[in-house]
Amino acid sequence: MSEEGLVTIPSGFSVKETIDRLEREAKSQGLTIFARVDHAGGAAQVGMGLRPTELLIFGNARGGTALMQDHQTAGLDLPLKALAWEDAEHKVWLTHNATAWIVKRHGLGETSAAAVAAIEAALARFSKAATTP
Repeated sequence: MSEEGLVTIPSGFSVKETIDRLEREAKSQGLTIFARVDHAGGAAQVGMGLRPTELLIFGNARGGTALMQDHQTAGLDLPLKALAWEDAEHKVWLTHNATAWIVKRHGLGETSAAAVAAIEAALARFSKAATTP
């Protein structure tokens, strides 16, 4: 599944387990977990319904700083974020920003190309670990 600027892949796990697995993988690679947001839990607190939806915010200053040194507005899309969500048919998905979209959006160039490639590879590995049984 693809929408402009987004990468969405199916998960073989619940929303919670998908984010748990993503968090474990990111931590095992030395990344910092900045926040975990349970959007469905927040909705329930105000009396509104929302299918399971959780966001993980994570990153590494070494990778992200290179993007911001190239163009500081890249900080709008950093740290990285991944959203696990359940659709109306109870299928779980994991969505994150496409690195090519971040490059285009912020006009990133050669000075951050190595960091962008590393981030893209890491997102692919982390996503696979989070979603594949």
